[in-house]
Amino acid sequence: MSLSLPSSLFLLPLSKALQQPSSICTSRSLPVTHGYRISPIALAKKRTRLKQCQVATVEDIAEDVLLPREAEELKEVEEKYDWREEWYPLYLTAEVPEDAPLGLTVFHKQIVLYRDFSGVLRCYEDRCPHRLAKLSEGQLVDGRIECLYHGWQFEGDGKCVKIPQLPEGAKIPRAACVRTYEVRDSQGVVWVWMSDKNPPNLSKLPWFEHYAKPGFLDTSTIHELPYDHSILLENLMDPAHVPISHDRTDWTAKREDAQPLVMKVKERSIRGFAGQWGRSKNPAFMNSLSFQAPCVLQNNLQIVDKKGAPLYFSALFLCRPAGQGKSMLIVRFGASSRPLLLNLIPKWYFHQNACKVFEQDMGFLSSQNEVLMREKVPTKELYLNLKFSDTWVMEYRKWMDRVGSGMPYYIGHETLSMPLEAAVIEQAPVGAAAAVSASMPAKGGVGELYAPNPTNRYYRHVIHCKGCRIVVKRLEILKKVMRLLSLAAITAAILTAERQWKVAMLALAVVLLGAAQVFSSIFDLITRNFIREHRRL
Repeated sequence: MSLSLPSSLFLLPLSKALQQPSSICTSRSLPVTHGYRISPIALAKKRTRLKQCQVATVEDIAEDVLLPREAEELKEVEEKYDWREEWYPLYLTAEVPEDAPLGLTVFHKQIVLYRDFSGVLRCYEDRCPHRLAKLSEGQLVDGRIECLYHGWQFEGDGKCVKIPQLPEGAKIPRAACVRTYEVRDSQGVVWVWMSDKNPPNLSKLPWFEHYAKPGFLDTSTIHELPYDHSILLENLMDPAHVPISHDRTDWTAKREDAQPLVMKVKERSIRGFAGQWGRSKNPAFMNSLSFQAPCVLQNNLQIVDKKGAPLYFSALFLCRPAGQGKSMLIVRFGASSRPLLLNLIPKWYFHQNACKVFEQDMGFLSSQNEVLMREKVPTKELYLNLKFSDTWVMEYRKWMDRVGSGMPYYIGHETLSMPLEAAVIEQAPVGAAAAVSASMPAKGGVGELYAPNPTNRYYRHVIHCKGCRIVVKRLEILKKVMRLLSLAAITAAILTAERQWKVAMLALAVVLLGAAQVFSSIFDLITRNFIREHRRL
């Protein structure tokens, strides 16, 4: 067994290929929504459209195939869910810039993360109290964050310590401060506590047992994605699509392995749910899956090797809501051991493979997001959930039914609350992206202006990954050097009179051009989007 097992079963982004909302209709009346009002005319149109389809197409299918459309009766819970009373994963600690502020978002709250002069992580509301300019567009000066609009500087607990426009001796107004957020660095991830009422609840800070074990190896990547975090989480809970959507992406995902799954929910609460799942053709290998509010998903597998020693494999997904139609995902694949051959493969190769998997799912996940936002009905009116593959998906949407009243917006199995306002789309890059946007094109070269494209691999991953940025920069330099040297070799071949030297210089030029092409191919592999080639099977 190797690390490739969990990466193929829960291969980074997982999608809902079996669920196509446009083909599912019902004559059932629409449910009452919470926090969102549908006009009588729109409601009548929706009911008319739904009644136009034949219910018989669903009733004709055996009852033991479909999950029931009726949700379980929701029980009142004493604890009330509040999305702000939670820890959210912001960034991989190792990827936080040392010399620039980083603009991030949790739902609709814009925040800025940076390291002060002592290397301590600080987090503020991303808004200067003076004229509301984004602090993430600013810079770090002597360990302080400076607003680039008028030069106001803030430090520590958000207090303003410098206003260049004040006359000598004048006091800085007490109101000149920024809202602060508590952050914690835990197991290589920066977490933020979003509550403005209560101090951080450390008991809610996620802790992952496997990743704390001595010698446990993991590969971590971070990605920004152009669809809602609920779509992402739902997708990651769907192992059934892997053989189809990611066919031949690695050594184990094969479409001929698509089969019924065994899924058992063993625990559920306001804090999430947990259970087991496995493939019907190999029931001996049962994965443990758990969803922990608000956005943590784990898939663990434990086996025993020939010597009787336990081996652990883990796929950990930390899914931050980054605004309407956007999400940030931290992926960690870990194992207690792995083949030595994997240690010889550079990290950028694993990263580009992860990006490829996201791109394989991106088209239908983005369209799914669009349909849900446009239709404005709960998922039970749109999804045709199967017992043998969609148990976790329905469980997640039912969890939203239970806690949705404490979220900014949500779409549950039976209920929903749509955003009161449409998302604001900014045309200018911010934070760490601003530094590269003025000189880097979408594919990571040098010397061109461009606007950030959330569907582009460079903006989804490379700018968030120091290792990939360094590799891309070095490849660009090496590619240019090889081409210049090949040009010099060709020139030398033309100028020299000796035949053997001409042959030698031309051969050297060919080798150098070949090396430049290799570097260019690796550059493209890291920065270029995967394009699916459809084929007749």
